[in-house]
Amino acid sequence: MTYLLADLLEGSVDASKIESIRITGVSSDSRAVAFGDAFFALPGSTTHGDVFAAKAFERGARVVISDREGLGDAGFLTIVVEDVRAAYAKAAARVAGAQPETMMAITGTNGKTSVASFVRQIWAAAGMKGASIGTLGLDTGEKTVAGTLTTPDSLKLHQDLARLKDKGFEHVVMEASSHGLDQRRLDGVRFKVVGFTNLSRDHLDYHKDMEDYRDAKLRLFSQLMADGGFAVVNADDPEHMPFMFGALERGATLLTVGKEGAYIEIGEVERDGWGQRVSGKLVGEPLDFHLPLAGEYQASNALMAAAMVMAAGMDKDLVVPALEKLEGARGRLERVATKNGAAIFVDYAHTPEALKTALVALRPYATGKLVVVFGAGGDRDKGKRALMGRAADEVADRLIVTDDNPRTEDAAAIRAEIIAAVPGAEEIGNRGEAITAAVASLEKGDVLLIAGKGHEDYQIVGTSKQPFSDHEQVVKAVSG
Repeated sequence: MTYLLADLLEGSVDASKIESIRITGVSSDSRAVAFGDAFFALPGSTTHGDVFAAKAFERGARVVISDREGLGDAGFLTIVVEDVRAAYAKAAARVAGAQPETMMAITGTNGKTSVASFVRQIWAAAGMKGASIGTLGLDTGEKTVAGTLTTPDSLKLHQDLARLKDKGFEHVVMEASSHGLDQRRLDGVRFKVVGFTNLSRDHLDYHKDMEDYRDAKLRLFSQLMADGGFAVVNADDPEHMPFMFGALERGATLLTVGKEGAYIEIGEVERDGWGQRVSGKLVGEPLDFHLPLAGEYQASNALMAAAMVMAAGMDKDLVVPALEKLEGARGRLERVATKNGAAIFVDYAHTPEALKTALVALRPYATGKLVVVFGAGGDRDKGKRALMGRAADEVADRLIVTDDNPRTEDAAAIRAEIIAAVPGAEEIGNRGEAITAAVASLEKGDVLLIAGKGHEDYQIVGTSKQPFSDHEQVVKAVSG
């Protein structure tokens, strides 16, 4: 099958200049180029795709699409566009084929994985074939295919969506990361419903400042929502206003959720065993259900998910009962074991706000000590390390600072930056030993939170991934 390049680049270039060029496919990876493909030379963090153009042509590329002049001087057939990432994503969407009918996306610093998982579970409870795509991979409920990025590469994403549709999946929810949005990986997807959870410091190793970080997420509302779409916004987050106004400016139907929510107003959230009783109002009508998950913020996540599926047309009489059967996403405030009457949780919290939120959520369950094991990643925003220490110190009774994913940084130096802010913290560099020591000290009524890596089954040391799972280490420590 061949495609008119002018059709694939519609809106990105003057079609009259390329009306006769036909291609067989698209790629941004020179190693994967097939004969007759268009190679999109994307800008990278250290290297521009232009440097791989020669290799792409050796493999049979018909033309290269770039955002820089100069390749034509090397004898390559070149088309220059203003935004090559956006052009690639839209071309990938047109080549891949049809998308599922109902596409949703959730953005925010924290809660994306949980909300996406809850949306998929609500669909499943109603007998609908739905899938989620995000940090945990592509999850259909029956099968999970692990991914390497929260928001996949544009071509892979659109190919996955086309395959899902072919298999009868007409409902898909995605996590929209700031990286994925900034790099245009979601362009070409038509989102019927979008959502915003919260915004706090994260990824400032990539974004120049918080405004840049916020604006990347705002693209989901201002540019990627389908006409006549719906926007669900957590009205309790201090940073919700730009997202609310972005939705209104786009002409979307706005639904707010939270204690200040107009669509779903959260009233009382009371601890009920290891879950909680949630009451409030749904469009003015009484709402009351038992959520089998710990943490008040999980009530907010669950109701964000409920609002999103109801925005797409699901009846509340199907949605509310489903909330009472929700299971937490792997590594998201997940209770993985008990020891001596103490509970042990694993959570992905790797930002100051997320760490504090998780600890605050667990504080009511700790009749004894609240213990936390955490660290900070290397080659990432250094400014948040001391902030994470202070956040933990505000809530927890005992802090054990350990290694997270040190990557190419000196692990001891990372720990030192945290401990400088909380000199009373203990230091156990080896993560396995830190978990073992924390578990061994637990007494009845204690609660232990192991934070930072969540679902990850590896630890990045240097440039290599070494097998390591917080879950497995907890099981070993409890049974040892």
